[in-house]
Amino acid sequence: MTASLVFAPLVPWALLYVLAGLALALVAFALWRGLSGWWLRGLALAALVAALANPALQEEERQTLSDIVILVVDESASQGLADRRAQTEAAVAAIEAEVAALPNTELRIRRVGDGAEDAGSLVMTALSEALAEEPRARVAGAMVITDGRVHDAGVVPNLPAPLHVLLTGRAADWDRRIVVKNAPAFAIIGEEFMLELRVEDVGAPPASAGTEVALTIAIDTEEPVTYTVPLNEDLELPVTLPHGGANVLQFSVAPVEGEITDRNNASAVQINGVRDRLRVLLISGEPHAGERVWRNLLKSDAAVDLVHFTILRPPEKQDGVPVDELSLIAFPTRELFVEKIEEFDLIIFDRYRMRGILPMSYIDNIVSYVRNGGTVLVAAGPEFGAVDSLYRSPLAEILPVAPTAQVIEGGFRPALTDLGRRHPVTEGLEKEAPEGGWGRWFRQIEVRQTAGQVLMSGPRDLPLLVLNRVDQGRVAVLASDHAWLWRRGYEGGGPQLELLRRLAHWMLKEPELEEETLTAEVRGEALTITRRTLAEADPGPVTVTGPDGTAVELAMPLVGPGRYETVWQAPALGLYRLEQGELTRVIAVGPATPREFAETIASGELLQPVAEATRGGVTRLEPGVPDIRAVSEGRVAVGRGWIGITPREAYLTASVNVVPVLPAWAWLLIAAGLAVLAWLIEGRKGARAA
Repeated sequence: MTASLVFAPLVPWALLYVLAGLALALVAFALWRGLSGWWLRGLALAALVAALANPALQEEERQTLSDIVILVVDESASQGLADRRAQTEAAVAAIEAEVAALPNTELRIRRVGDGAEDAGSLVMTALSEALAEEPRARVAGAMVITDGRVHDAGVVPNLPAPLHVLLTGRAADWDRRIVVKNAPAFAIIGEEFMLELRVEDVGAPPASAGTEVALTIAIDTEEPVTYTVPLNEDLELPVTLPHGGANVLQFSVAPVEGEITDRNNASAVQINGVRDRLRVLLISGEPHAGERVWRNLLKSDAAVDLVHFTILRPPEKQDGVPVDELSLIAFPTRELFVEKIEEFDLIIFDRYRMRGILPMSYIDNIVSYVRNGGTVLVAAGPEFGAVDSLYRSPLAEILPVAPTAQVIEGGFRPALTDLGRRHPVTEGLEKEAPEGGWGRWFRQIEVRQTAGQVLMSGPRDLPLLVLNRVDQGRVAVLASDHAWLWRRGYEGGGPQLELLRRLAHWMLKEPELEEETLTAEVRGEALTITRRTLAEADPGPVTVTGPDGTAVELAMPLVGPGRYETVWQAPALGLYRLEQGELTRVIAVGPATPREFAETIASGELLQPVAEATRGGVTRLEPGVPDIRAVSEGRVAVGRGWIGITPREAYLTASVNVVPVLPAWAWLLIAAGLAVLAWLIEGRKGARAA
């Protein structure tokens, strides 16, 4: 039970101050006049002012509340290194015993693990949440057991009491790690760029750690290459991406005895390879209805550099026009097919016929260009079966079809073969057909397949689109010159743009359009593994090897023609290797080095400013768990071997009783009595004087 004096004035405080001032003035005037009862008059006026102030005694019945100490325990992955777990649990047990011995004090423990999606240690967020759940007036202190490698140090809670960071780890800890300092997300295929990385020893490495290290580098599943590089120096590595799509660059150094962990001895970077520009050479043997459609189709893609020539005046044309009056551009055959042929990614022959413009030696150059990795697409018309056909040239040795000299006229709808429904170039194209199916074509050149794969067929199941691999290059033949009808939307049209895009990407060896592929897509920590094959037999399970070396076999159910797929939840972040038969794929789930292992040496550098701002500090657990003492609010709460909390003396008011000091009539009686007494005293002195 406690009591205190409170006031509930009957008039505003401002008026009360004015009346008090007026009373003082009257008392001063009485003193100046020499009235002997001036002090009684002053007491009477004071009683009246006190009555207006209405004083009362307030009695409270209070219930004392305990102080609360918050303890946040970091249980993230880096806390599992060396003996940090044992240090942590020993500290928790000691703090529980210390707090239990303190009078009127409770302990709240909150444990926090790794953040979702490699967010790291969110210790300060957990402290803020724990603080929000408790009344601030009762919080006497907060403690965090951690290695100091937190990833939300910017989240600074408004603490009403000291914060103490109890640091795990040992002063002699050291670690070797790989840090990729600068890596682009995209790079141009075939062009060299610089990647900056560093192999460094942190902490307190022994002298035996050396000054050089063997660094192993691998791209995707290629054979790794090892170099000797200096330690603790920035390195610039020249890198050239071998293919388009995702390229996984892996870096690793061998584990060293004594380092705290080898989880950061490897790192991986995924860089997407893109082409600067797709250089296409389009040669139209003669003007025809589909020529402009080809041109517009290729020019509509900003990533395509198109060089287009149309043979308007063949050499055999004799019309008597003088050569000096012709405005036609001479066909630069030598420049295109001798000097610059290797600069083109794709050569398209559109209804081209052999008229003596290209010597046979130039055709031989095209054959060599394909065998060395180039690509050729032949869009055939009626000329393909004639005596001046491209097939009557050295190009025949790489073409996958042979013409029969027959041209089929009449409407037909192109169709996908069984193989075409599984091949990535044409898979799913039927889904893009308008209502009623693709529009009709009206001419097909009769050919017979001699090599390659038939993806589309025409009337009588004759080959319509045939693909073939020739050494390092690729060749495609479209046995019709009516594909432009799809672009024009005749009878609903068809997917000419998508077909050509896929065809070009397949010819350029884009990984996602390979016939036999094993790919994986990462969403969070889930792996969607896809196997594409042209074989009808089940390819069997896929073997997934995790960053810790653990292997697991996953069944892959059939989800579409030639496509097998499974979704698997990765148990940990890191680099995974997928193997199925001869196919191998490397994929990173999150970073190859998780955030918790990027920096592993315990340090209070990040949290020290936050702790010192609350009069707390950073204390290492290596010498032992510090004692807990009570300190006054505002004083330094940390010292050698001890940490402090500030008792809050919080309470809960159970009941309140307010009793006036005197009733109003008593105040009036006192004031009147004092006034009469002053009058009597002053009257008697006046009578004596008379």
